[in-house]
Amino acid sequence: MPSLQDPLFHIVLFQPQIPTNTGNIGRTAMATGCRLHVIHPIGFQMDEKARRRAGLDYWELVDCVEHETWDAYLRDAMPKRVWLYTTTATRAHWDAPFKRGDHMIFGQENGGVPKWLHDWVDSTHGADHRLTFPMRPIPQARSLNLATAAACAVYEGMRQVSDSAPLW
Repeated sequence: MPSLQDPLFHIVLFQPQIPTNTGNIGRTAMATGCRLHVIHPIGFQMDEKARRRAGLDYWELVDCVEHETWDAYLRDAMPKRVWLYTTTATRAHWDAPFKRGDHMIFGQENGGVPKWLHDWVDSTHGADHRLTFPMRPIPQARSLNLATAAACAVYEGMRQVSDSAPLW
């Protein structure tokens, strides 16, 4: 059985802006044995007082690592395999062959990730490591809520890896 130091997946939030989304994603990470990476700058406070005010009484159980920059995340987390979730991809997320320890990257609620991060994924892992959630082709369905997207990604990954080994 994997240890707590061996997270099921790594959920990576690139400069998140909405605290309730990060809180909900933290709960998903805690419940599924994932590590949450939060890359700064972010649009809210994450100190203990702010967490208490937001009712995040479970936060001490969340395996959360904050990184001051993208480069600090790369240096400290040393991701071997990453998947970038983006509305500009064409590969459906269920077509990706997830493995334990994969990093799932999600961008800001109001604009995703910058072009250079798309380019980094393409050059480092290949364009097939950019994933999307298929949606109806109407403008109002431009994207899923960040917390919803992270949960969908984690649970599809869990479905895949549980076929070959116990989750915990």
